[in-house]
Amino acid sequence: MAEAKPDIVEEVKVIPWWAIGLAVILFAGLQLLLHAVLFPRDPHSPPLAWRIFIGMVGGIVLAFFVLLVGYVSRDAKRRGMSVTLWTLVVIFVPDAIGFIIYFLMRQPLRVTCPSCGTVADSAFNFCPKCKFNLHPACPACHHAVRAGDLYCPFCAKELVGTTSRPSPVS
Repeated sequence: MAEAKPDIVEEVKVIPWWAIGLAVILFAGLQLLLHAVLFPRDPHSPPLAWRIFIGMVGGIVLAFFVLLVGYVSRDAKRRGMSVTLWTLVVIFVPDAIGFIIYFLMRQPLRVTCPSCGTVADSAFNFCPKCKFNLHPACPACHHAVRAGDLYCPFCAKELVGTTSRPSPVS
């Protein structure tokens, strides 16, 4: 089972509903705070265009931060990592260094065995429960092939029976 590249739409779907709601509330709250409370009381406030620009950029940065925290909290869980630890690192390590550390250190996505449904580490070649070959390879050229392929796309060797059933491992 070759790991497919993640699609951006699928990655955005990882962001939890609470993070989206909190991002919207914080964006709107910052606009309200700036335009209804702070700027009207300042006798030397910047021109309207600058006030709008400041409010939009500040709100977008704040909302983006909240969305990234939500993404990390959900992504760490699906990768089998400590959710609490990585969420706290992302929140409290300043200047977005926590996000960079997380994206450099995160584990690969886990895979589900198509034979028995067990969730396994993507580095495993065989399912720990049923010995299903999670990363089948051509017996002749040893290139990775997909489960269900009848012929190797690299050397045209017939693959009947080598990619669709558990491998005989003792």
